[in-house]
Amino acid sequence: MTIMLTKMESVMQINLNDINNDFATMLNAYDCPAILVTPKYQILASNQRYIENFGAIDQGQPAYCYKVSHNNEVPCDQAGEACPLYAASISRRKERVLHIHHSPRGKEHVDIEILPILDDKGEIKFFVELLKSVTLAKPKIGNNEMVGASPAFNQLVENITRVAPTEASVLLVGDTGTGKEIAASAIHLASHRKTQPMVILECSGLTETLFESELFGHIKGAFTGATYNKHGLVEVANGGTLFLDEIGDVPYELQIKLLRLIETGTYRSVGSRETKRSDFRLICATHQDIFSMVERGEFRRDLYYRINVFPIHIPSLNNRKDDIALLTTAILQRIDDSGRYSVTDSAISLLKNHDFKGNIRELRNILSRALVLANTQIIDENVIKSCLEIDRKIENNSKYMIDLKSNEQRYLQRLLECVNGDKDKAAALAGISTRSLYRKLQ
Repeated sequence: MTIMLTKMESVMQINLNDINNDFATMLNAYDCPAILVTPKYQILASNQRYIENFGAIDQGQPAYCYKVSHNNEVPCDQAGEACPLYAASISRRKERVLHIHHSPRGKEHVDIEILPILDDKGEIKFFVELLKSVTLAKPKIGNNEMVGASPAFNQLVENITRVAPTEASVLLVGDTGTGKEIAASAIHLASHRKTQPMVILECSGLTETLFESELFGHIKGAFTGATYNKHGLVEVANGGTLFLDEIGDVPYELQIKLLRLIETGTYRSVGSRETKRSDFRLICATHQDIFSMVERGEFRRDLYYRINVFPIHIPSLNNRKDDIALLTTAILQRIDDSGRYSVTDSAISLLKNHDFKGNIRELRNILSRALVLANTQIIDENVIKSCLEIDRKIENNSKYMIDLKSNEQRYLQRLLECVNGDKDKAAALAGISTRSLYRKLQ
């Protein structure tokens, strides 16, 4: 997108303050924060919404977008970030990127659009920069929310921001514990269906009958144990979002019914001949390589292309370790909202060097454990070492655990060894009461 201006040279001869005022008035036509920027990154004017959201720009001296927005001394493309102004100067078209900006509210994600303004000779004279703050609503899953500032996390937020307002089916792909359900909830809460429910079906471990009953519902007498009519999750999700977690575990023989539901929006409850209709947004998630399953004949190709309209990769914690400090602060606040606990830099460094096989879920467990083991309100390197050592000891001895009872006994004994026999701490780490610990040990 380009904007053509004629007689630009005569305009440039007008007093600079008059130009700023005129362009500020022009920018007020936009319903979002907007600034006027030169090809040399200098901000000439801003509209009222920009002032309300980000504060007034001091025009007493030259103000540059990279300094005002990022507190950088050089343009974004020279600081290792994507620069939409630079991209627009090359493409001469509208460009878009997600950035982290400094604001009166602290650092926040901002969706940036750059519009190049050309003169009658086709030369770029100015850029209009439109800024839209991206606020991911807190998903109602415990107290969890999306936290991060790393490039991998920013790419995730940008993908969510782009797809959420649409009706496109989304496939979330990522390892266990990366937060796929949180991402699904963020998409739902940023969509126009946010006032309607997001219904979740965990597909893993469901039998064929149970899967159909949960998804489509059943009528009384449909099968042994069906003593009443039951509404299916598809019916509950009408108007909202249906989230199918671990879609790769759906039995092959049921995938055709799922495909029919997605294609037509119609279904029948188990045992019923009545055809019902449901209008829902579909989000699926998996930790498996679905395409490889298609190639092996384990997943229907037609269903794969139906659910994979807009795939989003959820990065593992090992691929976004720059976020560990932010995540640690956020997770501690969720576990204990008193704000009493803090983590030392050396402890953060130790966490950054750890290989997180369980991703964010593992980090949460480590920090929960740290609150139990810490003797003060400072979680230091020694506390984190103790937390990691517990896992190593249990993993190293797991091969000797045979049955459930022996497994439990060995686990509790190892916990006691790790906390020097302190039964209160061992019980807290195991998630049981001290009384239950004594009973299990006996």
